[in-house]
Amino acid sequence: MTDIAISENTKVTLNFALLLDDGSEVDSNFGKDPATFAVGDGSLLPGFERALFGLLPGAEAEFLVKPENAFGQPNDNNIQVVGRDQFEEALELERGMVFAFADAAGSEVPGVVADFDDTEVTIDFNHPLAGRTITFRVHIHDVEAAELH
Repeated sequence: MTDIAISENTKVTLNFALLLDDGSEVDSNFGKDPATFAVGDGSLLPGFERALFGLLPGAEAEFLVKPENAFGQPNDNNIQVVGRDQFEEALELERGMVFAFADAAGSEVPGVVADFDDTEVTIDFNHPLAGRTITFRVHIHDVEAAELH
C-alpha cells in the first residue's frame, strides 16, 4: 500500500457501489475483485472521479453525486417519435422495453419505449439514470502513480 492520495495521474484500485435515493443498488463490485482504473481514462464519469480526489488507500467513503455531475439531466431532444411500422408487426410493445438503434455514426444506442399507439412509438434516448442523484460508495484498496505515455 502507498500513501499517495487520489488525484490526476494516479491509478486507483477500488470496490464501488452506485445506489439510488431509495437505496436500491444500480451497480456494485463489492463482494467481487476490486476494479482498477487510471484517473481520466474514461472508466468513471468525471463527477465520480472528482469525488475520490484526496482519498488514501484503506479509505471508505460515500458521496452524493448530483445529476449534473453523474448522468446529466433528461433532455427533451433525446425523446424521438418513430412510426410503429419501424417495429415488427407481431411485436407486442410495452413501456420500458429497450431497443438498440443505430445513430448517425452507425453505433448502437439504447432507447426505451416511453409510450406508443397504433401509429407511433415514443422512444427515450436519455440515460436511464439521467436526472437522478446517485450515492457513490467506495472502498479504496490502492493508489499509485499512473505511468504517463
